[in-house]
Amino acid sequence: MGERVIILFDLDGTLIDSTEAILESFHFAFDFYGYRHPKDEDIKCLIGHPLDVMFARLGVEEARVWDFVTVYKEHYREISTQKTVLLARAKDAIIEASQFAELGIVTTKTGKYSRILMEHFSLMHYFKVLIGRENVTYPKPHAEPILKALEAFDPEDKDIWMIGDTQMDMIAAESAGVKAVGVLCGYATQEELEKFTDVTFSDTYEAIMWLKSRNLSHNELTL
Repeated sequence: MGERVIILFDLDGTLIDSTEAILESFHFAFDFYGYRHPKDEDIKCLIGHPLDVMFARLGVEEARVWDFVTVYKEHYREISTQKTVLLARAKDAIIEASQFAELGIVTTKTGKYSRILMEHFSLMHYFKVLIGRENVTYPKPHAEPILKALEAFDPEDKDIWMIGDTQMDMIAAESAGVKAVGVLCGYATQEELEKFTDVTFSDTYEAIMWLKSRNLSHNELTL
């Protein structure tokens, strides 16, 4: 039953909540360079974008952006495992999904730290691939991260899905020619997600159970 489905997951807002670690690391970087702090809500509205894009949109001039990113990453690395939690039912969703699909992660977070986080939660072994920011030239909403992840699979004749919580996940999926499921446990509203997908659920577990039922129905039809 696990041969015909590939599911790619976003991380932040889809499987994990690292909002506290993200906010603290942003404020640490602004403190480090003596810049005026943005509001937490302004930072949260940008989560899902690459760090350089986030800092630029928060008022850091282009010449200084990568300095801020470096300081952010150094602090985030120190606190991420202590200040990140799995979203409700995310572990159950991953375990259920592994029963009928091959799994991957596609994130704009740094892949190295994302892998450390998933190993910290004892979940990395469920995933065949993890694509992070350093693994691609163009991050989501570009198609490249999804296409890069699919290189780890045999996608021919497979039902391929991207599960994410932001418009960038949905746009990347469409650009890559795969189907998308939006989840409301993260940073975008249902209205925002429905601009790009007809399928939304309250959380990733509900999304997985829906995909599982679709897969079972398909198998019954082909018996």
